[in-house]
Amino acid sequence: MKKHSLSSKERIKNTKDFELLYKAGKVEISDNFKIKALFFADKVTPAQPVPSVSGGSVKAGFGVSKKAGNAVWRNRLKRLLKESYRLNKDILVSCAEEKNILLYVAFLPNKINQKNNKKISLADVLPDVVELMKKIRSRL
Repeated sequence: MKKHSLSSKERIKNTKDFELLYKAGKVEISDNFKIKALFFADKVTPAQPVPSVSGGSVKAGFGVSKKAGNAVWRNRLKRLLKESYRLNKDILVSCAEEKNILLYVAFLPNKINQKNNKKISLADVLPDVVELMKKIRSRL
């Protein structure tokens, strides 16, 4: 797999996994409160094989509430969150491989919405996502 890709095996798509994140996950919020991240680390046992993804141990999810804005704006925000994660995922992947853990991460907007940000760009989202990834790495 390519270093800067985001395959379907690397994404959280299962409702059960999202429920696990919301129940047992820990929350990190960016310094300017724009984006928050939920994460849950699970030790990989010999009976539980590591998924065959590049990095092998991080799954990411992206969600935006309907209250944040219209469908076009929400989809753009999700694309920007995915791109920010994809470009910098090695921050978490290397740590998860070192510690032999399966890490679930969900990136969600906290105080960012269409009312406050009519036009949103990668420059608005990227620094917060990188900051959150570094905070998560330090807490593992």
